[in-house]
Amino acid sequence: QVQLVESGGGLVQAGGSLRLSCTASGRTFSNYAMGWFRQTSGKEREFVATITSSGTVTSYADSAKDRFTISRNNAKTTVYLQMNSLKPEDTAVYYCVATPADSDRRVYVRAISYDYWGQGTQVTVSS
Repeated sequence: QVQLVESGGGLVQAGGSLRLSCTASGRTFSNYAMGWFRQTSGKEREFVATITSSGTVTSYADSAKDRFTISRNNAKTTVYLQMNSLKPEDTAVYYCVATPADSDRRVYVRAISYDYWGQGTQVTVSS
């Protein structure tokens, strides 16, 4: 099946920035909607951002708007999450997700919508 590998997590001071990357296997990457979820210990997975298969439409959680930017490079089969103005409450394991899409105008914000999940990368923001 499709494999997703995240990278770019780490420790950063509040107000700093990180860029997460997710590289996908397979030649059908351009047909997949992509996204990011995050999870803190003891809590359920939380939607962060998503991008349509062609990269023309994006959607963000309220907590991520105006601070995070999702983008993709289909030639490199990679999706990115640029995170600016980080806050301690952003601390979590961040997961890259993917699912086949039949319309570039449809966005997916529920965890159940995604067929494939990466292993996660830890982001820690100190105060």
